[in-house]
Amino acid sequence: MTTPDHPSPTPQSPLPTAKDRVYRSPAALAGGVLLLALMLWLGFDALFTGHGRAPWLALATMILLAPLLAAFTLRPAVFAGEDRLRVRNPFRVITLPWGEITGLRSGYSNEVVVKSGAKYQLWAIPVSLRARKKAVRRQARAETAARPGGRSGGSGESGTSGRSRAGAVAGAGSGAAFGFGGGQADGAEPSAPVRAETDQIMDYLRETLERRQQERTAQGEITVRWAYEVAGPMVAGAVLLAILLAMG
Repeated sequence: MTTPDHPSPTPQSPLPTAKDRVYRSPAALAGGVLLLALMLWLGFDALFTGHGRAPWLALATMILLAPLLAAFTLRPAVFAGEDRLRVRNPFRVITLPWGEITGLRSGYSNEVVVKSGAKYQLWAIPVSLRARKKAVRRQARAETAARPGGRSGGSGESGTSGRSRAGAVAGAGSGAAFGFGGGQADGAEPSAPVRAETDQIMDYLRETLERRQQERTAQGEITVRWAYEVAGPMVAGAVLLAILLAMG
């Protein structure tokens, strides 16, 4: 007598892992594209229309400068995952498990500090003092607009003060629309302080560190890899340029 076949249980698929959050500097990306385009335009012009050693000098200069410009503008990025923070700086890639990180500091630059005491700068998240001052001014306008009967000037001011008060209210409203806080009705909860964009990113990284630092999957060793793909062409261009200049 045959027994009915029982289907073997299908193995459960692993839970999908969340994608890393990627942070780059839009200003650096835009500046890098413009500088590279300008360099290539001038370089190819000298390469195809120059005479004598000019084409060779243009070629050596492009080989030297192209990876250098890309390294400091297009390459920097920060990848924040659930288990580790990966920092891609101009000439190094540092992989930092959250368990090895002791803090994230913001001063004149944003840095990550590890247990050994080493510090790694976050090139992709630059500190903008101008953005911080702008956020402080926006926060002051929002607080002024949130006060009952808040005014931006004295009672004896002319119509200019009225326009200033209107601008303050408008600025607070636009800040609320973009998530920067703003004026609110009486009895409402106070809005969060206005922060510069890079400071908001650092706040998120600190929250992730606090949440994931003790997790088993967030432990491991710090790895540092040098960007030979950037240094190699630069060294070749520098050697070629030095030979051409030495030849006179």
